[in-house]
Order: sequence, then structure tokens, then C-alpha cells
Amino acid sequence: MRPRLLPILLLSDGGLVKTVKFQSPRYVGDPINAVRIFNEKEVDEIAFLDIDAHRTGQGPNFALLADIATEAFMPFGYGGGVRTVEQAQRLFGLGVEKVILNSVLADDPDLVTRVANSAGSQSVVASIDCRRSWLGKYSVHVGGGKRSLGRDPAEYVREMERRGAGEIVINSVDRDGTMTGYDIELVGEVASAVSIPVVAAGGAGSLSDVQAAIKAGASAAAAGSLFVFHGRHRAVLINYPNPDELDAIFR
Repeated sequence: MRPRLLPILLLSDGGLVKTVKFQSPRYVGDPINAVRIFNEKEVDEIAFLDIDAHRTGQGPNFALLADIATEAFMPFGYGGGVRTVEQAQRLFGLGVEKVILNSVLADDPDLVTRVANSAGSQSVVASIDCRRSWLGKYSVHVGGGKRSLGRDPAEYVREMERRGAGEIVINSVDRDGTMTGYDIELVGEVASAVSIPVVAAGGAGSLSDVQAAIKAGASAAAAGSLFVFHGRHRAVLINYPNPDELDAIFR
């Protein structure tokens, strides 16, 4: 079975946006329309991250997610504003397959355990955003990449695995939206630190970048700009590799 390749789509105020280094969100379309196109392209899996939900404290937009679940013919995950097991259970009830936890883990890391105990580890994803200092040292950040926890990513993901996470998404804030390639060193460090699947995110600009992330140890690769933009002028065009292209890069 070949590695998974999944679009990660950012939600803001009910629409889809794309950021660069977690800044300057640009509107790129309607999530329902995007899901319908990705259905036709038979994507492996899809994830939605609400970039406003944690900051505003409003929690998940359950009505929008119910609409997305009705349209989505592929497994999908959701992250953003989830603070309780009850919210996670409501998402699972809508058809969300995986709940993705990020900023909440800085203050309530036990939420991973509580959700895993409720729904199983396979349903809980710990999403880790990292920045690299000018000295070359990585640190975990939360709150949209603004708040440093002063934690080493490898040590942090080991804790998340111990607490019950079934999967890790490792995202480079510095590479987000740049399409300059994943931070392969970061991907390798995290992948070698845990035994659960690691999804590389942040920076994919080509299928060769995806191939490099898998070779570095990632079990799957995620991208945003790669699947919503086309050409050097970054025109909005929902796209996804065809089966032959996928077979070629994972051969």
C-alpha cells in the first residue's frame, strides 16, 4: 500500500484560505466546492483546520462540518477549537474520522488521552507546529505559530505518543505556503522519535518534495498550496495527482 497524500485545507469564517508562514490568509474558495472536486479526483484523505476557532474560543463550526461530511466521500479529519471529549464525540457523530489537536495541548495535554480512551488512538491526531531559530534549533509553537513552548519537537511528539495519539502531523511554520519543500531534517527527527505514523506538512511545492518527505521517514504527506494553486502566478485551481503520477513518485 502506497503512502497517503492528503490536502490540508484551512477554514476561516466559513471559507477556504491559504497562508504563507501562517500569515496573510488569502481566500481561495468555498469548502463544499473543493470537497466535490477532491471527490472526483479520488483523494486519499482530507483534513480541515479552522485557523480562527481556537483564537476566538467559539469552537468548531458544526453546521459547516455537517455539510462537509455530507459531501465528502473520502476519510476526513478536523482540527480547530476542540477543547473537550464531548466536542470530539460530536465531530465523530457527524462523520469526522480523525480529530486533530494542536494549541489546546499546550495547556491540556491530557485531552489526547481522554479522546483516545473515548474513541481509540486511531481517531486522535496531534498536530505540531515548529519554528527553527537562527541558531538552527527547533521549538514547538502554538497559537498560530506565535507562542513558543520552548519544547524540542522530538521530545514533544514522544509525549503525545505516550498519551495516546495515533498519528502526528509535523508542520514547519517557516515553510508554510512557500512551496520551497518540506523541512526534511525536521521530518526525519520527528519520524525517528515515534513509532506511530507521521504526516509531513508545510512547504510542498512539487511531487518530488512529497517523495523526499516519505524517504525521510514520513508515513504520509500533506499539502495546501500544492493542491489549490497552479503556475507561478498562483492562480487558484483545485488539483491532485492522478493515479499514474502517484504510482510514479512512490514506486
